[in-house]
Amino acid sequence: MKSSIIRFLMDEAMLKQSMNDLPSIILILIIVICLVALLKGADFLIDGVVNLAQYTRLPRIVIGATIVSLGTTMPEAFVSVMAAWMGNPGLALGNGIGSIIADTGLIFGLTAFLSSVPINRFILDRTGWVQVGSATLVAIIALGVLWFSPANPVLNRWVGVVLIVLLILYLYATYGWAKQSEQQIIEEKTDFFYSSISWRYLWPKICGGLFLMILSARVLIPAAQQMAIRMGVPEDVIAATVVAFGTSLPELMAAIAAIKKGHPEITLGNVIGADVLNSLFVIGTAASARPLSIPVNFYIYHFPAMLIILWSFRIFASFNRDAYFKRWQGAFLLGVYLIYIVLQYI
Repeated sequence: MKSSIIRFLMDEAMLKQSMNDLPSIILILIIVICLVALLKGADFLIDGVVNLAQYTRLPRIVIGATIVSLGTTMPEAFVSVMAAWMGNPGLALGNGIGSIIADTGLIFGLTAFLSSVPINRFILDRTGWVQVGSATLVAIIALGVLWFSPANPVLNRWVGVVLIVLLILYLYATYGWAKQSEQQIIEEKTDFFYSSISWRYLWPKICGGLFLMILSARVLIPAAQQMAIRMGVPEDVIAATVVAFGTSLPELMAAIAAIKKGHPEITLGNVIGADVLNSLFVIGTAASARPLSIPVNFYIYHFPAMLIILWSFRIFASFNRDAYFKRWQGAFLLGVYLIYIVLQYI
């Protein structure tokens, strides 16, 4: 029984076929249940992360940029590698790029619009530049392969290997930055205090929350895809919007939970870390599994939207002297994301 459930969740074809056979009312019910489970998993995750930050005395933004972002990026990695392996490179690449756009435009834009997000210079001057630089590097490589092979631009396996090597270097650097940031705790004006909670209570919350979010997203994505198909939405648009949004749902639910619990800085760290991982981990592993051909609409819509959103975020972070993101800046990022979605469907 247990092995059949695992096989059902791992087998993309079986999961899609099971959704195809279900009536629409059951699909809607599955979508609602998965959304509720995502919210509950996000609650567990944020509680565990706050306790972990208190236990380790590291800033919550550092925990958000490492543990939370790594966990919430797993759905993107899983879907992209499976899509590349099954011969759907457009879905694999669209999921990675679309998730960067959704994370920064939708999730952070919404967070900055609804709450005051503090600017942590220590993280933004380090991981923040890696966030923008890694995504820009992917776009530059894509333009380079278009220049040399305009008829069939492809991200070959060597590109995936380079991105994975950069990911390893990034993770090593992040560990060093996390150690350096311990001094920051003394200067942080927060309600930070040392937690006496045992490790055996911290990790069930964090791991359980992540597992519930990833499992829910795994079932939710094909259900939402099938509903979109039944509503007449083209498959390529589904790949660039529904799938990318679906795999970003863990980040979105974590953001909502973080705002509700008064810790928007977790969302900032999560978005920055998730963008880096989408560029280096998700696209890198997918390209390593199988070369990714780049459809022409990536050069028209996806890459420009990603670069506009990320560089706008970078400019806002650099020029906000009062150490907080403004609500209009969140509205701007959210607006660019909505325009991007509308253009896709038009």
